[in-house]
Amino acid sequence: MKRVVTAAVLIPVVLALVFLEPSWQWLFTLAVAAVAVLAAWEYIGLAEKCNIHPPRAAVLAALLALFLVDFEWPDHLAAFFGLICLALLVYCTFARPVVEVMADSAASIFCLLYTGFTLLALPTLHAAGNGPSLVVFLLFVVWTGDTAAYYVGRRWGRHKLAPALSPGKSWEGAVASVAGAMLIAAGLVGLATLLQQHDIVILSYPDQLWYWLLLAAIVNVAGQIGDLAESALKRSAGVKDSGSLLPGHGGVLDRIDALLLAAPALWYAQVIHQAF
Repeated sequence: MKRVVTAAVLIPVVLALVFLEPSWQWLFTLAVAAVAVLAAWEYIGLAEKCNIHPPRAAVLAALLALFLVDFEWPDHLAAFFGLICLALLVYCTFARPVVEVMADSAASIFCLLYTGFTLLALPTLHAAGNGPSLVVFLLFVVWTGDTAAYYVGRRWGRHKLAPALSPGKSWEGAVASVAGAMLIAAGLVGLATLLQQHDIVILSYPDQLWYWLLLAAIVNVAGQIGDLAESALKRSAGVKDSGSLLPGHGGVLDRIDALLLAAPALWYAQVIHQAF
């Protein structure tokens, strides 16, 4: 019930942000940056349980700077990302005990990549011509796949997917997740077509249906891997949840773990598709 209530509160808020007017793009970016900061805070907490101590303030400041540069000067993002990673290395070199520099600098830079660079895919996708539709596609594919895996896995799961990482996940749930993602993708494309027939242009999914079905499968698999990756990080730190901010869902990192790989997967897929 906690999971349902939390989702019922958060989903309308998220969708409201997605469908903001283009002039409010900054607010969507700010919201994603806030989520990234919360996720980074929890990641650093996991690192500290492994006796690794990334400089929290420096990492969070670097994360916010990354989003600012992406919003104001997106063409310079790659250069700035490299610069800020080197800056974190220099900071750790002089601010941390010498025996901790290797681990602390590595964890700092990885935190910036894992919770920051990955989520930059969201404002980038949102700024595209059919950006809100792409973000809705991403969110519903991840949410539906997660829900299908949870309930099918609990009821019919017999064959463990990755017991060393997440004992509760099964191959049956994984297959159900992909199927659910493809079904919701077909539903979104169908809904967009129906709305456009009535001159309601809220959703837009050009290209053939098969493209969106294939994309849903790719994004869903990336999301499932992201879920397992975060489970591996938590097990390495010896904890069950990354935090307790979201009732029934654990921490922010627990809630967005799939997005951390699914969002870049959709971003890269769209870049490749547009190139060819």
